[in-house]
Amino acid sequence: MTLPNKSLGQHWLHDVATLEAIVRFAGVEPGDAVLEIGPGLGTLTQALLNAGATVYAVEYDAALAAALPERINSPHLQVEQADVLQYDLSTLPANYKVVANVPYYITSAIVRRLLESSNPPASVTLLVQKEVAERIAAQPGAMSLLSVSAQFYAHVTLGPIVPAWLFTPAPKVDSQVAKLDYTGPRFNNVEPRTFFRVVKAGFAERRKKLRSSLAGGLQLPKTDIDELLATANISSEARAQELSLEEWHKLVNAIVD
Repeated sequence: MTLPNKSLGQHWLHDVATLEAIVRFAGVEPGDAVLEIGPGLGTLTQALLNAGATVYAVEYDAALAAALPERINSPHLQVEQADVLQYDLSTLPANYKVVANVPYYITSAIVRRLLESSNPPASVTLLVQKEVAERIAAQPGAMSLLSVSAQFYAHVTLGPIVPAWLFTPAPKVDSQVAKLDYTGPRFNNVEPRTFFRVVKAGFAERRKKLRSSLAGGLQLPKTDIDELLATANISSEARAQELSLEEWHKLVNAIVD
């Protein structure tokens, strides 16, 4: 019996109906190329194969990676033992889809890695903690670096909620499916690197007002930040989580102009 590795956030999902619902929500069709991150025991892998996909499974756990081809013998399954954050996404077919059950601590890094790739996926469907799914889809007032990163590149839709008791071992909270349909960078007149340099500075100290976080992160006097905020028509009393992507865009333009 293969036991989950707690340090890797492994929780096995075996409920067939739920697995099939995830695959349907991901829009997987016959002939699709699907990157599955962390296939584990292969339950989601099998559901993807049943839907007619060719699955490129990237598994960090060496023992699980070695066992998966023996557990699932399919010509439409390729397994590689690797860290997905180091995996060469350019080797995948264009317009591939991503479907994965990922631990919360790596979600943000995975989202940025996929959506900023030179070979981005057509869509990313992730089963994550419900709170994390809600953070990905958050609106102004509850935004975070994760939601800004996701929504800068993709349209976000929330899907089925998966109760904790369906997992082995059961996590402490329920999970939810989030789908990110890739649209490309939201604004075509600003470099993503420049945009996120400002956003990261704004979120660096969430408990402080935006003017203080930006002053520290960008190493500018607060008087200069006040002028930039005024140019972007943003209150000097605002906090980073309150800004929409359009307001971040105005602020970045005010800074780089």
